[in-house]
Amino acid sequence: MNDAAALSHVLERGPLTRGELRDLTGLSKPTISEALRRLTEARLVSVVGYVSAGPGPNAEVYAVNPDAAYAVALSVRSVREPDSHGTPTVTAAVTDLAGVVRGRLESAVDFAATDTVAVVADIVDEVCKEAGVARDPVAHVQIAVAGSYDQRGDVLHHVDIPGWGRSGLVEDLRRRLGVTVGVDNDVNLAAVAERAHGAGRDAESFTLLWLGEAGLGLAIDLGGTLLRGARGGAGEIGYMPIGASTDLQTLVGGAAVLELGAAHGFAAPTAAGTMAAVAAGAAEGDPAAAEFVTVLAGRIAIGLSAVVAVLDPPLVVIGGEVGRAGGELLGAAVAAALAEAAPLDTTIATTRVQDDAALLGAQEAGRASVREALLADLSRP
Repeated sequence: MNDAAALSHVLERGPLTRGELRDLTGLSKPTISEALRRLTEARLVSVVGYVSAGPGPNAEVYAVNPDAAYAVALSVRSVREPDSHGTPTVTAAVTDLAGVVRGRLESAVDFAATDTVAVVADIVDEVCKEAGVARDPVAHVQIAVAGSYDQRGDVLHHVDIPGWGRSGLVEDLRRRLGVTVGVDNDVNLAAVAERAHGAGRDAESFTLLWLGEAGLGLAIDLGGTLLRGARGGAGEIGYMPIGASTDLQTLVGGAAVLELGAAHGFAAPTAAGTMAAVAAGAAEGDPAAAEFVTVLAGRIAIGLSAVVAVLDPPLVVIGGEVGRAGGELLGAAVAAALAEAAPLDTTIATTRVQDDAALLGAQEAGRASVREALLADLSRP
């Protein structure tokens, strides 16, 4: 317990002296010295420097050993072109115990023609080689995928990537990789990144509305805890019915953005490209761009007003490839449209996460899992 208490502070706060750890833990000088000795012998912490402590020898500064354990994060994305499916991509990254990304790679994978478990195992091995780290210290693999992970059934639902929805897949991955494996919805993990690095960092709670190239999603952060639902399906907003014959995906999904863009003279191969072209046109005062944004924001507000009426979130963050391309222009238009559609006052912000948000969230979740496992092991008698 003493070892876990000392390590948790070093993990959370960074390098600390023996005296600082004694103050933080309330442990006596001999007890904290013994804890640091054991942690050093276990290669969980090391001395990284010295600071003056007044009369007498300088105080040793202890920091976590970044190579004590690693987490691998994978972001599996379905690339969808209008009326067709492109080859999915997998982006992988290795993060050390100190939170530093040691290596990253991206691969296009035809999952319909390969064994999913074998491919994931190969990618984990490849990204470790890219990072120049050994495979053995990898303690956790965290996967972000567009689908609903049912924890009770240990299976993914509503996933359109071949092979990822089969029963037993997650357990097969754990067995093949030999480490703990976490699976979560990509938008949920994007919200983890938003909480750590983006507009949700200082928010008490928030919802992330994901306007993606391939689909829509909603993540619900309640004080730092994600609401996933009974079977992991909370936030599958694309299925929300709009009227008797359509749903929100049909109204504001990638294909709808492309169609709306073409109708206003903005042709692009992707929905995000269309949104970027519209934003550029709006900056130049193009009335067609202004009309496009007004129409799209009105459609988004239809679905978002239902979310606000049910959840009453203090903040809605607009993310995803399309949301990021629309930036503050789209955010302001959605805020105006929502104010007309719903009486509740909700702040609208646009994402500040510019990288693959699902991958960043998987990195955060993977590192947290490794840390929790280390602390739990130390706390066991």
